[in-house]
Amino acid sequence: MKTPFKCLARGSRKTGCSLNIGMWSTEGKPEAAAWGILLADVIRHLANAIREEHGVELDTTVHKVVESLLSELDQPTSAAHGSFNLGHS
Repeated sequence: MKTPFKCLARGSRKTGCSLNIGMWSTEGKPEAAAWGILLADVIRHLANAIREEHGVELDTTVHKVVESLLSELDQPTSAAHGSFNLGHS
């Protein structure tokens, strides 16, 4: 089964992710829009988990996560590291 990404823990709080760029475009879907859908699904799953564990309303969590995401995109708290390797999986 194809997956859009896989992440591996690498010891002391370091995580590496391999993103399967092009997976959706090869299926005739717009790549950027598909990644947006994936991120929205992740946010909804996170909001559901926070509701179950801490009783916080879904809309509250979704709003706070999206607000934080937009802020981080506008003014990053750290630089993104890594590179794109064609055909890497």
